[in-house]
Amino acid sequence: MTSQTKTWETPQKILVVLAHPDDPEFFCGATLAKWAREGHAVQYLLLTCGNRGYNPTTMPDMTPEKLCAIRHSEQAEAAKVIGAAPPLFLDLEDGYLVPDLNLRRSVVREIRRHKPDVLVTCDPQTLFATYGINHPDHRACGQVVLDAVFPAAGNIAYFPELLDEGFEPHMPKEIWCSLTMQPNTILDITDTWDVRLQAVLKHKTQVQDVDKLIERFKASRAEGSTEENPRYEEKFRVVKYQ
Repeated sequence: MTSQTKTWETPQKILVVLAHPDDPEFFCGATLAKWAREGHAVQYLLLTCGNRGYNPTTMPDMTPEKLCAIRHSEQAEAAKVIGAAPPLFLDLEDGYLVPDLNLRRSVVREIRRHKPDVLVTCDPQTLFATYGINHPDHRACGQVVLDAVFPAAGNIAYFPELLDEGFEPHMPKEIWCSLTMQPNTILDITDTWDVRLQAVLKHKTQVQDVDKLIERFKASRAEGSTEENPRYEEKFRVVKYQ
């Protein structure tokens, strides 16, 4: 496994399907910014609006409805920094995602609608992350996206009712799973590391201590780099079909 700088020679359509606002930036924001700057089209699809991502003790006047609207706005601003298109939302309930057939159908519909060359999600096998237990929505999202890709998205026999809606089968060429403990691909994202940081900081409801966040980001240097000459990487489990 080696570090790469360039991914594709021709423009790609990239669909990023993750659970919450801020997931794209925290999981792989520098990679998405790198791809946008290389001329690839990046589109976010968030399954929830993150409406339960607050502590009632510290935010007593907040409600899930208020937070949903705020996080829509925060994600739009962050996507703009990354260079992605305005984000799309399914607005399912934060914290309650289940990779059932109804959600699988919805994700298949969006894959067929947007027809991405590249699909980005997260690794459903990551139970433990560097911050502790991985959120169940992250695991559910990764699971339902992979289940939607194979065998359903490109096969006319699955969810034939989607044909009546005008959504023909489509199979992405590559699936990139972020937040993985089993990477097989590493991208050098030193040049867009700061873009990721600036995008994350747009999620003001989720960043309680800016200085601590910046310190944590700076400490996540790639192996072999130094504080004087830092180098940063993002790691993925990539599956290719073509």
